[in-house]
Amino acid sequence: MTTSEIFHLVQILLKMYQGKYVFAQITEFLPRRVFDGIVQKYNGNKRTRTFTCWNQMLCMVFGQLTNRDSLRDLIVALDAHKAKSYHLGLGPGVNLPTLARANIRRNYRICEEFAYHLIDYARRVCACNDFEIKVDGNIYAFDSTTIDLCLNLFWWAEFRKAKGGVKMHTLFDIKTQIPSFVYITTASVNDVIAMDFIPYERGSYYIFDRAYNDFERLYRIQKLEAYFVLRARDNLQFNRMYSQKVDKEAGVKCDQIGTFTNQKSFERYPEKLRRIKYYDSETNVEFVFLTNNLELSAFEIAILYKNRWQVELFFKWIKQHLKVKSFWGHTPNAVKTQLYCAIITYCLVAIVGKELKIDRSTYEILQILGISLLDKTPVKELLTNTDYKNVNELNCKQLSLSLF
Repeated sequence: MTTSEIFHLVQILLKMYQGKYVFAQITEFLPRRVFDGIVQKYNGNKRTRTFTCWNQMLCMVFGQLTNRDSLRDLIVALDAHKAKSYHLGLGPGVNLPTLARANIRRNYRICEEFAYHLIDYARRVCACNDFEIKVDGNIYAFDSTTIDLCLNLFWWAEFRKAKGGVKMHTLFDIKTQIPSFVYITTASVNDVIAMDFIPYERGSYYIFDRAYNDFERLYRIQKLEAYFVLRARDNLQFNRMYSQKVDKEAGVKCDQIGTFTNQKSFERYPEKLRRIKYYDSETNVEFVFLTNNLELSAFEIAILYKNRWQVELFFKWIKQHLKVKSFWGHTPNAVKTQLYCAIITYCLVAIVGKELKIDRSTYEILQILGISLLDKTPVKELLTNTDYKNVNELNCKQLSLSLF
């Protein structure tokens, strides 16, 4: 190799070292063409000169990754690095009124549809077949979390006389650890209403808590040839037709096939279903489950319900590590835009970890990225070569994966 060739190689290596910022590297995992197609569908860039919907979405993701407390806090952080704004993909720069108006006026459905596209992408790359129970379909846990709001600022989200709030109804994919469906409403909306919007899949399993004892809606799942596992209420009136053998050492107390005794309940669910009583020795609690699945063992049904708790852990995680409790705008459109950008951020972190084959938890990846967005280190090198053994998620108040 000649001296000139060595010099040329050194120049190339120097350029690679002085490459893109970490934030620009990870946002390359976001499919720009898909986003532009959605923007065109909603005419989102109408009368826009410089600050496009893409710039807006990246600003919101930047705020989520850096854990900004307010819109002003986010603008101060961006303004401090204004010279890098273009190379970060944020456009020529943004001020507070421009970003505030964008969150208020630009249709939140742009971020919503893009979030669902990323959800599908993340579920494909995070697919896993080593679940403790062998079932053919997907396994979902459905629940909602309430986010409190100040009624004086968020007047449209009235929940109680002196309290406001929104609910994030979430269908959580247990196998991939990715939320597959998110439906945002005011906190006054009953939980069972959200069941009407779930995209049910034939052969999949849907796990519900006691709040979803709506037999008419459960019968729709039966007619769609999907399965449900539900924790029954204490006042359940059930007519046993026959019983099946049970493994009492595993905690199963009874496994019965029958129908509803109450006439209204029977009219809403006219077919037979299964009632299982299970005693959890760890928590000293007896559970009663209802399911339309007649093939799995009673203990496997109990294991399925046990995994429902993972949606609660997901709610806890995003409330602790992403900005979904303090909002950067007061209108319904601004709130929904921020929540869907939080889902985009969660999926992006999961995708980066899986695509680069990083053996770290989502929390660790988020922490490393959050303090390294303005570095120019290659992302894979940043996430693999740095020792972050002391950066562990606090588990002093971690919820255990129990049945309730």
